[in-house]
Amino acid sequence: MEQAMLVVFLAFLLVLIFLDLAMVVSMLRPGDERKQMIVWKTSAFTLLVAVLMLVFDIVEALIKGEAVLVNPFIHLSVVAMVYFVTLMVEKKRYGG
Repeated sequence: MEQAMLVVFLAFLLVLIFLDLAMVVSMLRPGDERKQMIVWKTSAFTLLVAVLMLVFDIVEALIKGEAVLVNPFIHLSVVAMVYFVTLMVEKKRYGG
């Protein structure tokens, strides 16, 4: 059972690494105006989610009276997943 969970975690970790790389590649790849608009909207929404996550962490730390502890792995993972999902939605909306 423990090894099965380890395999699932490693698969999840590989997916997150792929999403991170795909996010950077999609932002750097040139395209026509429509593709640039899709990436721009996706990036703007992802930035909004990332900022809101940080604000939530700060407010939570202030309420609890603790130091602000932001786990970069979790933060980057959530940002990559939000970017991927938003990119798929925007591509479907604008036909990318």
